[in-house]
Amino acid sequence: MGNLLCCVQVEQSTVAVKEGFGRFEQVLQPGCHCMPWFLGKQVAGHLSLRLQQLDLRCETKTKDNVFVNVVASIQYRALAEKANDAFYKLSNTKTQLQAYVFDVIRASVPKLNLDDAFEQKNDIAKAVEEELEKAMSAYGYEIVQTLIVDIDPDEHVKRAMNEINAAARLRVAANEKAEAEKILLIKRAEGEAESKYLSGMGIARQRQAIVDGLRDSVLGFSVNVPGTTAKDVMDMVLVTQYFDTLKEIGAASKSSSVFIPHGPGAVREVASQIRDGLLQASHH
Repeated sequence: MGNLLCCVQVEQSTVAVKEGFGRFEQVLQPGCHCMPWFLGKQVAGHLSLRLQQLDLRCETKTKDNVFVNVVASIQYRALAEKANDAFYKLSNTKTQLQAYVFDVIRASVPKLNLDDAFEQKNDIAKAVEEELEKAMSAYGYEIVQTLIVDIDPDEHVKRAMNEINAAARLRVAANEKAEAEKILLIKRAEGEAESKYLSGMGIARQRQAIVDGLRDSVLGFSVNVPGTTAKDVMDMVLVTQYFDTLKEIGAASKSSSVFIPHGPGAVREVASQIRDGLLQASHH
């Protein structure tokens, strides 16, 4: 009906290319336009001005000889002021874009190791965008955004990378565990040393208290009983302690002590040893 009435309608976000007898005349903006077909006027075609996206998957090789699939997304659109170039100069826009993208990716990625390629995805995307912008602007297209969505190595490579990462983490965990055990051993040794030190101090104080008590007993007995010597008093004190010890052992219902043949006379030897020790200590 539009052709019969010599009218044509152009949709929003779209432009139409008007020709007269097969020659380009003008770009028709959205709206209704007069198109007298009997004068050789016609619409050669329509061109969308909407943002379009092209997803590509390019296989290439890194510097360390790892084959990867680089997934890229190209967002582009035709320029209204250059609609005639976009309509006439390119027969297949997506094929042209793909050729440029593959060329840049296969020139950039082989210069990088696999780890560097993952880290420099933005640099690769920027290089692709700059090359596309320079090439496609002559054809009436604008490159809005270029994204490197993913870098996908072979499955065996990914498994090997995961194993390397796992081994590194296990090594770190082993080092941390060893450090923890080392600290534990050091603290335990420090605790044992402190315990033995305190125990030694306690034994030394105990022995000092015994010596002081014996000395006081000897002095007191010598003062109260004239004519007694220190040796006599020491012998009596030791014999008294000897019988007190036997009494305590005998009073225990479940005593596990073993007696060997001995007699109170053996106390004299013990008294002699203690007396000699006291004399040497006082001499020093």
